[in-house]
Amino acid sequence: MRYHQSGNIPPKRHTIFKSPEDKFYYEQLFGTEGFHGISSLLYHIHRPTQIKSIGEAKDVAPKIAVEKNVTPRMFKGMNVTPEDDFMDSRKFLMVNNDLKMGLSKPRKSMDYFYKNAECDELLYVHNGSGILKTFVGNLEFSVGDYLIIPRGTIYQVELNSDDTVFFVVESHSPIYTPKRYRNEFGQLLEHSPFCERDIIAPTFVAPKDEKGEFLIKVKKENQITDFIYATHPFDVVGWDGYFYPYKFNIKNFEPITGRIHQPPPVHQTFEAHNFVVCSFCARMYDYHPMAIPAPYNHSNIDSDEVLFYTEGDFMSRNHIDLMDFTLHPGGIVHGPHPGAMERSIGKKFTEEYAVMVDPFRPLKLTEEALKVEDPSYKTSWLEEQDKTMEDRSQE
Repeated sequence: MRYHQSGNIPPKRHTIFKSPEDKFYYEQLFGTEGFHGISSLLYHIHRPTQIKSIGEAKDVAPKIAVEKNVTPRMFKGMNVTPEDDFMDSRKFLMVNNDLKMGLSKPRKSMDYFYKNAECDELLYVHNGSGILKTFVGNLEFSVGDYLIIPRGTIYQVELNSDDTVFFVVESHSPIYTPKRYRNEFGQLLEHSPFCERDIIAPTFVAPKDEKGEFLIKVKKENQITDFIYATHPFDVVGWDGYFYPYKFNIKNFEPITGRIHQPPPVHQTFEAHNFVVCSFCARMYDYHPMAIPAPYNHSNIDSDEVLFYTEGDFMSRNHIDLMDFTLHPGGIVHGPHPGAMERSIGKKFTEEYAVMVDPFRPLKLTEEALKVEDPSYKTSWLEEQDKTMEDRSQE
């Protein structure tokens, strides 16, 4: 992250700051990790602490169906059920103690405010467009955008259509750009696949000076609790710091290529504690005269591998549809489907786009995941003759 400033702020932090009408503004430190991590200072028209009432907590913990998984799996995202409500639409498919991930297909804009008080959020826009409205400004989003929303951000989502699809990751640790692409001052290096110009901060919006009853749904410990506040949460007259939501579009990722096949770390876009996020983008294939563009067989002994397919054709897999997820558990060898390696030879370019998440602790599968699983995936590497025998044995 880099320093950003919007609106009006005092020349010195933690000092008196008043409106032209000689009324006090109220400072808020917005940050994590006990005053050690990155933070921002926000200046409110009203005290941001004015709770009028707190409702009952609603349990939203994912229901675990498979605690320990060693089976390669495919989940058909197309079959995840849309919901009108933004939060009800969030269907988690895979979880562990570090993250939750799944799909969200909301049909309606939010008529309340929301704050995740426990997790950073990554929303990848697979389909649709709209505006992410936050207490530090707005971000217009469209297909291909990663929206990175730090924990504690109060926000609303306004949709332009009823067919929006988000790939969602909730992270129990902060989501950062890879450390190896930053120097000791935090600046992205020349060989980084993206730079600060590609990272878009919120556009400042005039503050809302409103009193009444404002519903903020707060999520923590797998519960959502309704808080009613006496003032509009978007009453920020100015802010500055390093802690704020931002967007980055997958098509601004500049792929790193080579003469022979490059491993997945060259596609890394974000990292958090015990997992990474990678962007597979349109790129030149390997250009050694004997190169095999298809990935080689490999076993990630220490991590599961999840791919979300979002655009284009996928050379290494047979029968992949957009919005599919594949899960390859750590320790189990996987690689191109039969024929994919041979088809790839001589190819010069790919138009594929996919988001990959590699967690370093095993994933548990939810009931929502099993609802949309394609059970045939685990045997999809069989040669044709063996596949025919397998199909007959199941008749």
